[in-house]
Amino acid sequence: MVTLVKMRLMLVDDEERFLQTTQKMIAKKGYEALTATSGAECLKKLEEELVHVVILDVKMPGMDGVETLKQIKQRFPLVEVIMLTGHATAASAVEGMKLGATDYLTKPTSVEELIAKAEEAFNKRIVLEQKIQMAEALKKSQI
Repeated sequence: MVTLVKMRLMLVDDEERFLQTTQKMIAKKGYEALTATSGAECLKKLEEELVHVVILDVKMPGMDGVETLKQIKQRFPLVEVIMLTGHATAASAVEGMKLGATDYLTKPTSVEELIAKAEEAFNKRIVLEQKIQMAEALKKSQI
């Protein structure tokens, strides 16, 4: 059984102008993107909304991107996360990948590149969901 699901993104960044501009450009490409201006707001929205891929800024006041990533992976393990920063360092890239980030982008990045990375992450999630469904079906058939 194949279900066609459209990717839903969430952009998380403390720069509201970046969020608004990027959200509009993503919408023009045919995708829905929610926005959040903080890690706490992101986590709250993930409780209420289906989101497949989070594009997460590393440097934010309060809960930074690394701490937000830890919380996402703990509470919503199937959500794919792409770290985004204007302050790229090898250390934060390595830390993000160790904590479960799918990929890492530096600002400025084109909307095309952002969507391409999000699509890769989304496809990874779909494959994982299919494996989980197959394992559950196999388990039920053995009962």
